Parts: sequence; C-alpha cells; structure tokens
Amino acid sequence: MKLILASASPRRAEILRNAGIAFSAWPSEIDETPIPGESAQEHVQRLAAAKADLAAAQSIGPAIVIGADTVVTVDEHIIGKPRSREDARRTLALLSGRAHAVLTGVTLIRLPDAERTSFVEATQVHFSPLSPQEISQYLATDEPYDKAGAYAIQGRAGRYIPRIEGCYFNVVGLPLARLSQELKALGWSDQTPA
Repeated sequence: MKLILASASPRRAEILRNAGIAFSAWPSEIDETPIPGESAQEHVQRLAAAKADLAAAQSIGPAIVIGADTVVTVDEHIIGKPRSREDARRTLALLSGRAHAVLTGVTLIRLPDAERTSFVEATQVHFSPLSPQEISQYLATDEPYDKAGAYAIQGRAGRYIPRIEGCYFNVVGLPLARLSQELKALGWSDQTPA
C-alpha cells in the first residue's frame, strides 16, 4: 500500500526517507490561521485533518494519506513561524532559558475505505538561556525561518537544547515511532520497494 505525505515540509520528507519509508509527497496548501478560542491541540488536529482530506480527495487507488501540522507553544499560546527577522528575534528571546511544548497533529486516512485515525504528540523542549549575541548569530543563518518556534533542533539550534522530554522526531516535525505504530494499525506493512 502506498503512502502519501500531504506536506511540502522537507523535514517531514527527510524523516520518512531516513527511516527507509517509501512515500509520495503531495503538498496540501491550506489556510493555517488559528481560529479564535481554538486550543493548540485543536489547531494542529484541524490542520492535519484538512491537509490529509485535501490529498485524499485527489488520490486514486489504495493508499494511506499522512497529514501533519506542528506548532510550538509557550504557556499554551501558539508561537507562529517567524515572518521576519524581528519576529524570529522576539521568538528566540521568548524561548531563551525556558521550556516549551512542541505539538504535532497527525491524521491518517486509509483509502479507498476512508478509515481514519488522528493523534497529537507532545514533546517538552528545554532551551538554554541565549545572549543577544547568540540570538544575532543564529539569526544570521537560514535556520530560524519557516520553522515553528524559529529554530531547527536538528541543526545549529541543537547546541542550545540541553534536553527534551518525548519524541525527538516530533520536534523536527513528525513523530516517527507513533506514526509507524498507527500506520501498522491501518494495515500498512514496511516492505522495501523492489
């Protein structure tokens, strides 16, 4: 059974490739604006489902569609992707010296019967205190941009993260172990393509 990743994220694709999981990427462009009063958990669940639904509507034949969305939260408030250098600076200053949560919502849709499952994975990330100079140096790289929380744990920001509680891959963008369990529950088998 083929897998379809309903995402344009190069990080999610890399997680699957590095795990030896064959898939096709079908980016799903949706409006990611939070709904007033929506919790972070509700937000990532809604967006993951919307991405999966969009890709499933375009799919033909047996497949499992994977929709995912990741956010960083501080005190249960969603910290969006930085839109500018100043946004990234403010975000990094906010995260400096404190713990925050990374939430990834995942929706899987098995086709053609439309059986679906959804879950949210949470990981606590502890950030070291950052000096203004360290923030400026990090901003000079390309890493902070287009990433939830304005950092990449798998890159240079990893030196500022002394520990996490939970799934490392969740912080990158896709909780690999939980995803594998849920895929198998839907009948997917891990067979290397010929």
